[in-house]
Amino acid sequence: MELRVELKKVVDDSYDIVIGHSLTERCADDVAAGLLGAKWIALVTDSNVLPLYAEPLAEALKARGLEVHIFTIPAGEESKTRPMKEFVEDSMLEAGLRRDCAVLAVGGGVVTDLAGFVAGTFGRGVPFANYATTLLAAADASVGGKTAVDTPLATNLIGLFNQPKRVYIDIDAWKTLPRRQLASGLSETIKHGCLGDRELFEYLEQNVQKIFACDRQACEYIAGRNCAVKYDVVMKDERESGLREVLNLGHTVGRAIETLSGYRLLHGEAVGIGMAAQVRLGNKLGYITEDEMNRVIALYNAAELPTDIPEYIDRAELVKKLYTDKKVRDGKLRFVFQRGIGDVVEFPDGRFSTPIPEEQIAEVLEEM
Repeated sequence: MELRVELKKVVDDSYDIVIGHSLTERCADDVAAGLLGAKWIALVTDSNVLPLYAEPLAEALKARGLEVHIFTIPAGEESKTRPMKEFVEDSMLEAGLRRDCAVLAVGGGVVTDLAGFVAGTFGRGVPFANYATTLLAAADASVGGKTAVDTPLATNLIGLFNQPKRVYIDIDAWKTLPRRQLASGLSETIKHGCLGDRELFEYLEQNVQKIFACDRQACEYIAGRNCAVKYDVVMKDERESGLREVLNLGHTVGRAIETLSGYRLLHGEAVGIGMAAQVRLGNKLGYITEDEMNRVIALYNAAELPTDIPEYIDRAELVKKLYTDKKVRDGKLRFVFQRGIGDVVEFPDGRFSTPIPEEQIAEVLEEM
C-alpha cells in the first residue's frame, strides 16, 4: 500500500526593515500591538548589550503589559555554539515559556544568529524579531533569515533558514561601538558595494571616515544601501539555491581564517582578508583589473581592516580548512568572484561559484 501526503503550500515570509534612531519605543509599540502574536517574550541578548538596550526595551515592553524574560549570553563569537543554544532553550523552558511565546533578539550578529535559530526550533518554531545594535548585524546577520551556530570545525554549519517578523536597525546604537567593531561592520558593507552597488563602493571611498564619526546622513545612507543590496539577492533566492551564493563573496577564505584564528579576528576582519584573496585570485583569472583589485584592497585598508594573512595562521592548515566551506561540491573548492566593482561573475552553468584547483588558491595565499 502506498499513500501520498500532499503538503503543497504557499508561504509569505515578507517583512519590514525599520531603519532609524532610538527605536526602543517603536519596537515596544509594535510588539504590544501584536507584531509577534504573543504576550510572553523571550528577550535574548548579550552581556554588553544588556544594560544599554535590552533592559530599557524590556522595561518598555513590560510597561505595555507584556511578560518579558531576559536571557543573556556572554558577548563574543565564542557564544555562538550548540551548548549556548541549549542554555537559552533550557532557560526558556525553566521560565515556563512554551509554544505561545515569541523571541526578540537584541544585539549584534551572534545574538541574532543564535536567537533566530532558537526561535526556529523552540516548540517547533515560534515567531521572532531582530533589534540590531551593530553595523555588522545591520549589514549582514540580522537580515536575510540565515540563522546558525558555529562548531569546532567551522562557522555556521548548523542552522536553518528562518525569517523574522521585523528587523529594527537602530543607527544610534552604533555610537556605543568600539572603533574596531565599526570597522568589522564596514567589511560587509564594502563587500555589498563590491558585489552589487558600485555607487555604494565609491561613496565609501570618499566617506569611510564619516562612518567612524557616526555621521547621521552617512550612516543612514549605508544602512539603506546595505539592505537594498542584500534583499535584491535574497528576494530572488531565499534558500541559497544559486544567486544567493554571491553574498558569500570573500567568505570562503574569510570564514576559514576566522575559525583558525580562534576568533582573535572579528568576522569583518577575517572577511577583509578573504576579500583580498578573492580579488587577487580574480585578477589572475581576468575577472577584475589590477587597478580595481588595488581599489578594493585600499578601501579595506582605509576602513582599518587587514588584507594580509596573520603570521600565526599556517597556510597549509588554511588550505585544508577551506574544504569546510558550504559551497564545496564533490570535494572541490568553489569560489564566488566579483566582476570589476559592483557586479559578480555568472558562470556558463548558471551558477555564481566555480571550482578552483587547490594549487591555484594555495599560490595566492602564499603571496599574502
